[in-house]
This record gives sequence, C-alpha cells and structure tokens, in this order.
Amino acid sequence: MATFKIKGGNRLKGELIPQGAKNEALQVVCAVLLTAERVTLTNLPSIRDVNFLIDLLEELGVKVERVGNGTVHFQADNVNLDYLQSEQFKKRAASLRGSVMIMGPLLARFKKAFMPKPGGDKIGARPLDTHFLGFAQLGATSTYDAKSGIYSLKADNLTGKYILLDEPSVTGTANIVMTAVMAKGKTTIYNAACEPYLQQLCAMLNRMGAKISGVASNLLTIEGVTELGGCSHRLLPDFIEVGSFIGLAAMTQSEITIKDCRVDMLGRIPDTFRRLGIDIQLKGDDIYIPSQSNYEIKKMIDGSIPTIYDAVWPGFTPDLISVILVTAVQAKGTVLIHQKMFDSRLFFIDRLKDMGAQIILCDPHRATVIGINKEYNLRGTTMSSPDIRAGVSLLIAALSADGESNISNIEQIDRGYQFIDDRLNAIGADIIRLS
Repeated sequence: MATFKIKGGNRLKGELIPQGAKNEALQVVCAVLLTAERVTLTNLPSIRDVNFLIDLLEELGVKVERVGNGTVHFQADNVNLDYLQSEQFKKRAASLRGSVMIMGPLLARFKKAFMPKPGGDKIGARPLDTHFLGFAQLGATSTYDAKSGIYSLKADNLTGKYILLDEPSVTGTANIVMTAVMAKGKTTIYNAACEPYLQQLCAMLNRMGAKISGVASNLLTIEGVTELGGCSHRLLPDFIEVGSFIGLAAMTQSEITIKDCRVDMLGRIPDTFRRLGIDIQLKGDDIYIPSQSNYEIKKMIDGSIPTIYDAVWPGFTPDLISVILVTAVQAKGTVLIHQKMFDSRLFFIDRLKDMGAQIILCDPHRATVIGINKEYNLRGTTMSSPDIRAGVSLLIAALSADGESNISNIEQIDRGYQFIDDRLNAIGADIIRLS
C-alpha cells in the first residue's frame, strides 16, 4: 500500500490540463466489444480503473495496441467467451465497478453475458436493478447464483421496447443503450441519463452505425441495426478533475489556470463553486482562478444558510460533493452539504475534523460546514483515503494545511487521477510518493 507524504502550506502557480474523462472512458472502452472492426480511442486517461478495464478486455481476447499519449486501438474480432466462466475473470471483474458495462455489448453482439457482483467505491448502496430491468424488457433473461456470486444473462431475440427507467442511472442507461442498438425494431428509453459522458457514448455509437436520436435529452429513441463498424473517438476532459482543481486553488490561495476544459459542457460546476465565493474567470475554453485571501459563501435571498446538493444532470454531480465540502471548510459563512445519492460518502469528514475543520454531520446524507475563513490553517495529520473523491479531497486539505500530512491507501486516488502527484508538484506542491 502506497502513501503520499505532503508538506502543506505552499501556494501553487501555473497551468493544469485535465486528463481524459474517467467516467466516459469506462463506457466507451466497453463499447468496443460491439464490433469486430477497429476502434481508436484518444485522450484516454492512464489511471488504475481504466487500465484495469483495458487489461480485462485484453484477457477476453480483444486486441489492444497502446500507441501512447492516451491513444489506444482496439479490435474485438476474436473474443473468447469461455474466459467469462473463468476464475480469473470473476476476480478481475468483481474488483471494478465499471466492468458492469460489458454486459450490454456482450448481450447485443453475442446474446449472452456473465458478470460477478462488481466492486468499486464503498460509498453506499449501488444496486444494479435498473440494468437488469432494462435487459429484461429488451428480451433478456437473467439468473443470479448466490453461491458463486455470478449473474448470467441470455438473449436469443433482443427486441426494441418502450422502457421507462426507474432511475436515470448513468451506467444503467449506458448498458441499456449498448444493448438496444442491435435489438430488432425501435427502443424508446424515457427518464434516461443525459450526462455529457452519456452523450459522448451515443455520439460514438452513431459513428459506428447506430441510429440514436434524442441525445442530450432524457428521451432516447434507438432504431436497431444488425451490425456496427469501427470508428475513432476522442474523450472529453474530466470535469470532476476540473472541479477538483478549482477547489484546490481556493483552499491553497493559489493562482491556477485550468486549460482546455470544454466550459460549454461543465453544467452547474462553475456556478456551484461560485456560490462559495470563489472567483472563477472563463477565458475561452480555459478557467482562470486568481489567488484569493478569502472567499465568502453566498447566502440565500432571504439571508438563510444555503444548501448545496447533488442531482442528476444537469444538476451538480455527486462526484464533486466531497470536493465542494472540503473547499467550504476555509470559506466565510455556513453551508449545508446534502449528498442525496449515496449514504456513505460523507463519513470521511472525521479526518477533516481531526485537522481542525468545523463540520457537523447531521446524518449519513447531510453535513453542515461552518467555514473558518482562513482565521487559521488546518493542521497536518495521518489519514487514509476511503474512496477516489474523498481521497483527493483529503489531498486538497493536506496541501492547504500547516505541517506534514500522510495519506495512505492512495491507490484509491490513483483509480481516478492520473499522475496527480507529479502534475501538482510541477506547479509548486510538495508531495512525495512512498511505496
């Protein structure tokens, strides 16, 4: 298990380029299974979760050629379905949440799929019901073996249907879309997720020959086709990393320019950080954060304490709730952070309280942050990263703190942030990676 040793208190200055989007990568990498032709993906982030998924596909028989600089060629013309029954597959797939999205492409192209219960962050209940309900409506049958922990799916005749999703699950929508593109007839998916990364998946599938309309809305219409071809696809920048860098700049009083952000697709992210009083200046496709000695939380119109909460797109993404919370620690004023989607994501605040933050955990979903307005700095401490987003939030806190901090279990951070220590050290941070 590796550890970050961080010397806090440095003001950073320079430019940061966000990596390719992790959440998009997990979808589009799985989509290469839909065709025997070559698919080229560019701007893929070199992070643990994405590399792990690519390795899994390679073991499944997909030809993988890593060109470098985030470009990878895939060709799934000799998929070994027997691998899905192996202990190696069970072990690999069970350790990665994103592996669930190979089910849709396998069903669409090979009419069967197997999947162990997936792993991923321990941030609360993350049921797969939406996926399986969608598969069933398209004509698939599924069984679950409690002893082996394996889901088995079979679909000899996938047929398009009207599907009203029980929730706008991003991975659920992605899986159902990738199944429906090769189902017979028309599929309509209502209450679909419409995040930019889902829009990107649909655009990629259309370039492969799919017929998907309604992209960017919550009502998708899909005309099934018999086969798909190859394509090239470039991933968006990672908006979660963009938000993380905004919080980092504010907490460390740093002057940072975040390059090539695709600001047209950031949704509520800039305005939500502005509600904390952070000066965010848009310069073309770049975001400039000047050094601020303090920032003040904006009250509601009637003067009451504001609430920042997560919501499905185009609302504020749940993946930035941990970052917005840690950023509020050094603001002036009080804010209620409401994490609606997951019931274990806020438990990392005990580490922040140990560092001197003033936070009240109201219940598993809500925390009140009383900003200390930089009257004093947080103090360095020793802690462990519980999940990807909490891990980077603790890193931000440590970089702003007096003294030295040690964060263990940084493999969690590496799952979502590419070479984060090297990139931050290049603009003035002091982070040492210890084996």
